[in-house]
Amino acid sequence: MSTDTLQKSAPASTITQAAAGALIAAVHTAAARIGFTAAVAVTDPGGHLKAFDRADDAPFLAAEVALDKAWTVASFQTPTHAWNDYLANPKIAPLASHPRLMAVGGGYPIIDNGRCVGGLGISGGSYEQDQQAAEEALAAIGYERPVN
Repeated sequence: MSTDTLQKSAPASTITQAAAGALIAAVHTAAARIGFTAAVAVTDPGGHLKAFDRADDAPFLAAEVALDKAWTVASFQTPTHAWNDYLANPKIAPLASHPRLMAVGGGYPIIDNGRCVGGLGISGGSYEQDQQAAEEALAAIGYERPVN
């Protein structure tokens, strides 16, 4: 292959700091309406922390769980609640022992114009509450929501 035709890099899209902050604010608004306090983590597409906030009354463990949810969705671009079904497959089940894989609702990839620009992880409520707050916040900011 000639180096003249070799593509040596690809453009990468990532969530902006401003959008990450707006998403965190939208999560806290949704969580307050739903009735819980949350820890919220936003990562870039590589799973590296971009922004984080934990409400005063959110459990301290929620901080780590939120970050691991965001990391999980950035890694596979699949909502965390979908992992329960995946891990039921014996061929995928060994992934359950990975210390950062979080198969609990409340994590969604952040999709903009069809591309994953980051991961959102929410913890502090039940998995249904975390998931609902994530869906509401993504919609409020105008991000696409994956179908699974």
